[in-house]
Amino acid sequence: MNKNFFKISIVAMATLLIVISGCKKYLEQTPITEVDASVVFSDVNSTYKAIAGVYSRLVGDQGFGIRLSLYYTVDNDEMQGPTGAGDADRRDIARFTATPTNAQLNSPFNQLFQGIEFANNCIDNIPNMEMYKTGSDQQKKQLQRMYGEALTLRAQFYLEAMMIWGDLPAHFQSASATALTNPFPKRTSTDTLYDHLLADLKTAEDLVPWRNEVAAIGDPADERITKGTVKGLRARVALFRGGYSLRQNSTMQRSSDYLTYYQIAKAECTDIVNSAQHSLNPSFKSLWKDQVCAHALADPNGELMFQASAIGLTGAEDTKLGYYNGPTVNALGNKSINVLPNYFYLFDSTDLRRDVTCAPYNVAANGATKIGQAITAICDGKYRRDWVTNPTISPTNAVQYLGLKWQILRYSDVLLMLAEAENEINGPTTIAYDAINQVRRRGYGKPIATPNATIDLAGLNKATFFAALVRERSLELGGEGVRKFDLIRWNLLGAAIADSKANMTKMSTLTAMADPSYMAGFPSYCKSATLPIAMYYITTTVSDDNNINGIWKNSLYKTAPTATPAGTTKVVWLSSAIATAGTTSSLGRYATGYTAGKSELSPIPQPARDANFNLTQNPGY
Repeated sequence: MNKNFFKISIVAMATLLIVISGCKKYLEQTPITEVDASVVFSDVNSTYKAIAGVYSRLVGDQGFGIRLSLYYTVDNDEMQGPTGAGDADRRDIARFTATPTNAQLNSPFNQLFQGIEFANNCIDNIPNMEMYKTGSDQQKKQLQRMYGEALTLRAQFYLEAMMIWGDLPAHFQSASATALTNPFPKRTSTDTLYDHLLADLKTAEDLVPWRNEVAAIGDPADERITKGTVKGLRARVALFRGGYSLRQNSTMQRSSDYLTYYQIAKAECTDIVNSAQHSLNPSFKSLWKDQVCAHALADPNGELMFQASAIGLTGAEDTKLGYYNGPTVNALGNKSINVLPNYFYLFDSTDLRRDVTCAPYNVAANGATKIGQAITAICDGKYRRDWVTNPTISPTNAVQYLGLKWQILRYSDVLLMLAEAENEINGPTTIAYDAINQVRRRGYGKPIATPNATIDLAGLNKATFFAALVRERSLELGGEGVRKFDLIRWNLLGAAIADSKANMTKMSTLTAMADPSYMAGFPSYCKSATLPIAMYYITTTVSDDNNINGIWKNSLYKTAPTATPAGTTKVVWLSSAIATAGTTSSLGRYATGYTAGKSELSPIPQPARDANFNLTQNPGY
């Protein structure tokens, strides 16, 4: 979203908080009526502010600003959370050891339901506006778009909440309409909730314009939801509806009619592809460095289809992306998300995505010189403080909120969802191969539309194509908060954790890694027992375009030199440090509390249960 759009969201939020409820505790929703809904929803401009308030619930510390993006998504087979002892806080959430009283559960839960409530107020009121019915054609189209946006945002809030907590109360009317009739609702199954969201998003598709139709209805070109976003989100919801989930009897199940939902996903993704409204940025690195980290307002390819936008207002509506995660600059930053050593070697040596997704350095006080890090200290790399421009941040500036936008949906994900759905329905057809190979070609820096015999997948059966798809989604979407929930809907989280632990153990003893049991394997030279035990980083300031992030003197795939090369400093690479006991090593702190039939969901926050005696707890907690 452009900054002008979101600058009004604080006003909008305050207005909505007057109109609806404080929402400080779930279901403590006593409407305040000092300002009537007829005032808030009186014309296009005031309704626009109300919609901005709904968008605002995506970000901030309790949203995608840090917790939803970086606390709840890690300890998969790509990334893990911070070092240190258990804390009844963020570390416990990452390691599957959280209890219902964990300090970081309740506020994100409340913010998601606050977003649902804000959306409900728009959904209840916009279609009843006089202008919605009798206004000019442009006014009606603008209001229809906002109605569709509210439906879509509510679906996003619900999807996020269900991925984390599973069955939840059905809250599809504003508090003023439901507080007296059902103040303490019971949980509704995710299947039922997903079906409701799919119907809502189908309605929203007909209300929201494509990217190239926005100007025709008098709206500015910004980052608001368009038809491609709605369809992409509907495809994602359909795959979760057709996938596995943890049920209240502690078993992972999916419905017998799951293929119906893969058909929906395929149809929606096909519509997006055929619309020609979205495409891949030819450069994976440029997408992240020159668009996301550069605060670019324009996205000529339309690859960034749904973003949680920050507006520079600290913890309320900004993000800590690039501060909590990513490499430090002048020792400023938390570098709390680390790449698993086995994930680093899942990338082929010529896959350009590795050096974007993985950042094996910190930046010195001069803001330029890179300091190589051990394999256990590699950071995720898509959100980097040293890549941030417009404006550039001084190395001495201790700012924590960098205004970076969390990417909820990209066009490459749409292509991979299409490949997955097509393969599940029909096997690896031309449609499936074309979709996945476009993503692969871009990842290797090749022309996206030109077949490439070296890069392209071919000759697979349904099972081996799925295994390749599981791997490709990890390589493409690593560190974007997608992987853990993908593994859950495939019922592969346990296998992924077990295989990651086994391979980190092998790496710690200089033993060749084994291919994962659940996806296509490592490149052969990445499984070698002769991977280096040390890496040597160049101590002078170098460009990040040389070698891997411009820092290593020796090969990542061959035995290390016995003597330190001139002009370099040594860091430990493969060694026992990967798997030492305790909470500082990669293996020692990784997914320590994972329990099948429990850990696929987080515990319902105890304050939410205190507020609603009908809100039962998830299995195992």
